Formats: sequence, C-alpha cells, structure tokens
Amino acid sequence: MHSGSSARWIFASAALLCVCVLAWAQAGRRPATSGDNGVLVNVVAARTTNSTAQITAKQLSVYDNGIEQAIRNFSPDPSPARIVLLVDNSLTIRADIEKLERAAREFAYEIYEGDKLLIVGYDEEAEIVSDWTDDAKSIEKSLKLFRKKGQPHLFDAASAVIDQALREAPGQKRVMVVISDGLDRGSKISFEKTLADLQRLDITVYAVQAQDRTRGAIRRDVPKPKQVIDKLVEGTGGAIFSIDKPSEAAKSICDELRKSRYVLSYVPSNAPFGVARSLLVAADEGITVRSKTMQQPN
Repeated sequence: MHSGSSARWIFASAALLCVCVLAWAQAGRRPATSGDNGVLVNVVAARTTNSTAQITAKQLSVYDNGIEQAIRNFSPDPSPARIVLLVDNSLTIRADIEKLERAAREFAYEIYEGDKLLIVGYDEEAEIVSDWTDDAKSIEKSLKLFRKKGQPHLFDAASAVIDQALREAPGQKRVMVVISDGLDRGSKISFEKTLADLQRLDITVYAVQAQDRTRGAIRRDVPKPKQVIDKLVEGTGGAIFSIDKPSEAAKSICDELRKSRYVLSYVPSNAPFGVARSLLVAADEGITVRSKTMQQPN
C-alpha cells in the first residue's frame, strides 16, 4: 500500500496479475460453468420470502436479444471479490471529507475473508488512496489522504480502474462501488464507452450516492448525475444506497456479493456477430434477480 501523499495512478500490470492469480488460487476457483462459445453472466438472486430452498435454473429464464435461451448451468458463486471504491473527492461534491471517509471505512470492516479492497480518489486524476488489501486498520489510516479539489472526471477515473485494476482478475468477482453524485465534468472518455466496458467485463457497479450538486441543471451534451448513477447501476446489475447510511450500504453490498451471487451460463442461439445485444434474466414469483442488461461484443 502506498504511504505518505497520494500516489499517482501507476500500476505494474504483471505484478497486479500475479497478486490476483495468487489470491484466486488461495481462495478457491469460481465454478466452471461454460465451454466454448458460451456466455457467462453474473447474477444476483434472492428470495423475497423466508424460504431457504436453493434457487435453481428451473426458476429462471434468460433472453438474449428477446429470444429465450436454454440455461446450461446456474451455480452459486462463493468466490472472493475484488472491490474498488471509486471516491469522488472533487471540490464541489456535497459531502465533506469526514463523510467520504466514513463511507469508505465501513467497507474495510464488512468485507469477507478473501475479499480485497482498492480505494481510489479522483478529481481530474485518479489516485490510489489504499492499494489492494484486507487490512482494516491500514485502510482506515490511508483515508486521511482524501482531499477536495478540482473537477470530477468520473468516466476517466472509472476507465482507469477498469483497465488497470479490474480487467485482469481471474476467478474473482469484479465490483466497483462509486461514492459520488454521478457528476462528470471534463472526462475524455465518454459515458457510453464506460458503461459498455463495464458490461463487456461483467463488472458490477454499486453506488453510494451523494446529493446532486447540480440540482438538475447541467449542459445538454452530457447525462445528468442522477442518470449516470441510475444507468451505471441498472446496466450492470448493481444497487444504489445513500451516502447518509454508509453502514447499511457496506453491509448490504458485502453480504450480497458473498451470499446472493450466482453464475449463469448459456450458449446464445442466432446471436449476431460483433454487435451489442439486450440481455434479460427473469425469475419466478417470489425471487428477485438482477444482472447486466447488455451483452457487449468482445
């Protein structure tokens, strides 16, 4: 973990890959659920009743481009999670530094064995606040590196996280928790590319949402902050929590990742090559289910 002042975003790809592979080997592999030409989809599924019966593939349906597909496998995924907290510490966010610290700190004490946290603060640049670790005390000390300045380049920061921290994480759940109101001002990367990359890699986005600093007033050529949060979360199968309830957010997210995550696999029929396709996973009554909403071309 970096110490002293915040380190600029620098990752040694080979080293990161080695760490991820080692953690994968130690914590156990995800279930092997698909062969050649198959599609793997991360799914959150839970019962709305008190029933403890296991959810099975017979209770689900999957539609690729509106066409129902035969489910090859549907298995619980108890594998560890790689969780990136992407924290907006730009000048005008309507949350003080103490509130940002609290929102991040809660995750340090809620993650399960084998999970790892990476904390990244961003304004015009993305900076590591705490490198991959599960050491809660170490994470808590590093949070003093948050500071409010500059403009929020959310999409650039998310793209950096995807490319340099989450792209290579074999056998791990890949998760991004955005602690922000969703405002972006000045990113070179577009919102559309950011969302497509998240869906392509099946990275789930959760939001710990701050109050909208724009009050709905923003330029026409960019999505409004609330729309950004809604689309990132809905498009990747995540959920939204309030920054005013950080303990609830951290516990709910970490519990869900360990207890309610599944991997669904199917072989798409008549799938057009090289284009994005709509994806819908539905469940019988009494079961809630979430997943990404688009299958992006590789």
